[in-house]
Amino acid sequence: MARSCFVCGKQAQYGNKISHAHNVTKRKFDPNLHSVRAVIDGVTRRIRVCTRCIRSGKIQKPALA
Repeated sequence: MARSCFVCGKQAQYGNKISHAHNVTKRKFDPNLHSVRAVIDGVTRRIRVCTRCIRSGKIQKPALA
């Protein structure tokens, strides 16, 4: 399972870590992913979704039984 959002496809981005002395080294920015239960095509599945998609309501959570 890739470290990307199931809904929007957000993945890791790469950039530079810059110290106070302006030493530059490579670093990685990982998306804030959470494993949630969501209804997809009428079936409840566990997917990895970024917090932005959870907050904006792009996933439908299953009804409590």
